[in-house]
Amino acid sequence: MMMFDFRESEKEFFENNELVDFDITFINEPLNETTELSEEQLKETSIISVFRSSNLTRNVLDKFRNLRMIATRSYGYGHIDLDYCIEHNIAVLNIEEYGEEAVAQYAIALIIVLIRNMLPAIIDMKSHNINYEHYEGRTLSSLKLGIIGCGEVGALVSKIAHFFGMKVMIYSYMQNPELEGFCDFVSFDELLKESDIISLHLPYTGDNYHMLGPDEFDKMKDGVYIVNTARGELLDIKALYDNLIKGKVKAAALDVLECEFLSTHPGELTNVIENSNSNCVETALITQKLFKMDNVIITPHIAYNTNDSVNYLLEKTFNNIRDYLKGLKTNRVC
Repeated sequence: MMMFDFRESEKEFFENNELVDFDITFINEPLNETTELSEEQLKETSIISVFRSSNLTRNVLDKFRNLRMIATRSYGYGHIDLDYCIEHNIAVLNIEEYGEEAVAQYAIALIIVLIRNMLPAIIDMKSHNINYEHYEGRTLSSLKLGIIGCGEVGALVSKIAHFFGMKVMIYSYMQNPELEGFCDFVSFDELLKESDIISLHLPYTGDNYHMLGPDEFDKMKDGVYIVNTARGELLDIKALYDNLIKGKVKAAALDVLECEFLSTHPGELTNVIENSNSNCVETALITQKLFKMDNVIITPHIAYNTNDSVNYLLEKTFNNIRDYLKGLKTNRVC
């Protein structure tokens, strides 16, 4: 078994909870097109565990001779070529929802940072170039928050926002009766037209690819704020960039990105461009422009990242692998 892109706490956990009959090799870096492995490792490894920062393309997976299972230490699995795994009978295991409370708190934190103009204030303070007019913000209770998606994270965000005095609207395929009194369930169009802030909180299914695109931005208020802590594929990054340039979107905070590996590893573009979807290359190039904008916050997919969430993630990953080897039910993607 090989574990890629691990933290020391993850290494300690797996060393202290050994899997019978398996030697574990720990490799610091993510697994991708440029990772160098020995012939013996490629021949002998039957299980690999990766994080979202790995990029398991067909070319990467095809190098392994006897791969039986991939255990991703994440809920999302967009970094794994599932078609290849299905073709070659490789099991892919993921983690059920984790860190809901952490993600909800992080989303609210991003909202506050945006509407209070905290980022430019921090940057200016460090350079001793202070201009108070630039930091004038809004109070939460004066704003309408539109939440797209009403799972556990969306529900928690709505409750926190309600206690801040915000008017909360939710668009969801299913209504949650427990949220009565905290929010109003509205149509998608009404949410787009009425929200001062729009926050995404739903899984990516393929059917909702770029659910916020050019047409949706046209329906939004001028000066809207966009927050995405869900999945990068839900948001058309080019449409976001265009509307930031036009001033339609006042500011945005993104903890997730479409084509996340390329978007966060621009130095890899020349190495993998021939093997990448052309849309991903375009998305990554646009994302580099967003990094340079003062009214855009981009963080490296860390909304979940608390000690409690990471410990839960490790335990579930270990249990997934152990139970699969025993022939028991696991959280299997394919």
